[in-house]
Amino acid sequence: MRSVELFAGGGGLALGTHLAGFTTEVVAEWNRWCCDTLRVNQAAGHPLVQGVDVREGDVREIDWSTYEDAVDLVSGGPPCQPFSGGGKGMAAGDPRDMFPAAAEVVRQVRPRAFIIENVRGLTRPRFADYFAYVRLRLAHPEVAPFDRETWAEHFQRLQAEHTSIRDDLQYRVVTTLVNAADYGVPQQRWRVFMVGFRSDLDAEWSFPEPTHSEEALRHTKQVTGAYWDRYRMKGNRLALKAELVDFPMSTKPWRTVRDAISDLPEPTESGSRLFLNHVLQKGARSYPGHTGSPIDEPAKALKAGVHGVPGGENMLAWPDGSVRYFTVREAARLQTFPDRYCLHGPWSEAMRQLGNAVPVMLAQIVASSVHEHLELAELRKRGASAWQRAERERATA
Repeated sequence: MRSVELFAGGGGLALGTHLAGFTTEVVAEWNRWCCDTLRVNQAAGHPLVQGVDVREGDVREIDWSTYEDAVDLVSGGPPCQPFSGGGKGMAAGDPRDMFPAAAEVVRQVRPRAFIIENVRGLTRPRFADYFAYVRLRLAHPEVAPFDRETWAEHFQRLQAEHTSIRDDLQYRVVTTLVNAADYGVPQQRWRVFMVGFRSDLDAEWSFPEPTHSEEALRHTKQVTGAYWDRYRMKGNRLALKAELVDFPMSTKPWRTVRDAISDLPEPTESGSRLFLNHVLQKGARSYPGHTGSPIDEPAKALKAGVHGVPGGENMLAWPDGSVRYFTVREAARLQTFPDRYCLHGPWSEAMRQLGNAVPVMLAQIVASSVHEHLELAELRKRGASAWQRAERERATA
């Protein structure tokens, strides 16, 4: 199945959709460092980005009409700054708000499905109306705004159109807020997914069920001690009855920072011959609000930072209280990027790419489910056509 990627960044969502079985035709991204990351990996022969047309520039300046009805999936993560808790929260008033641009690409391309993701801040009460507007804009991409029409005026018109009987291009949209840690990512990273299927498809879709949990991690630490045994460490276990020790968990344990990076050598300033981007970045220190991620828990959400300076979530916190910055490779592990995937640029730019990325594993899980349901919808369509042909033949006979 073919796909195009908007606001690709360093490639987290694009890599996940490719692993799920989509062949990415085009990735669009305005940031030079991100585009260089994609190109560097293409030049190195990384299989997940071969054959991809990297378009550096504004997605609004690309002629997407050439892909009309020829693409199965549109995916992308519009810039999160208009909705991030660390920003000014200007939403539609922020020139970086690219949700209208994403809806316009969906209108032009008419994909069978789309996957749009963003930060949890989009679900804050102050953005409730705009979030509802975005959902309706994606559900009815052909109901475009008029010249000089405000988003609030367009929202009212979309509501009226949504409740009427129309034959325009429509999508059934499911919005879900998820924690990446619940899907095997060694990081507590909350993201909003908006997944839409074209209304002419028979696709009964719901967001994949969580596979990991905090409860299961606590069980392996405090009850069975399996977590500490795995790393030959002493841990605090509870004195519980044997039947509680053997109590089965319905999910796997959350993955921790130690789970993700324990096989990496301790970084040095000279880097590593075996692992890309594994170079010690000095200068980490702890202060209020900047305390790092405990090694035996899932990491705090990595952040792009302000003016190139990453936050405390980009530090590793050892049990003795000491801290150091994650290397780019360690941060890539926390975002489940492949080890042979190079993040191009200086440390601050590489960390910015990772701080803005979708965890590859989470993207793959969502995209795999979408891929599966698109296949099922196609099978149902073929099955119905075959049945209709058989009925016509019987009637003729």
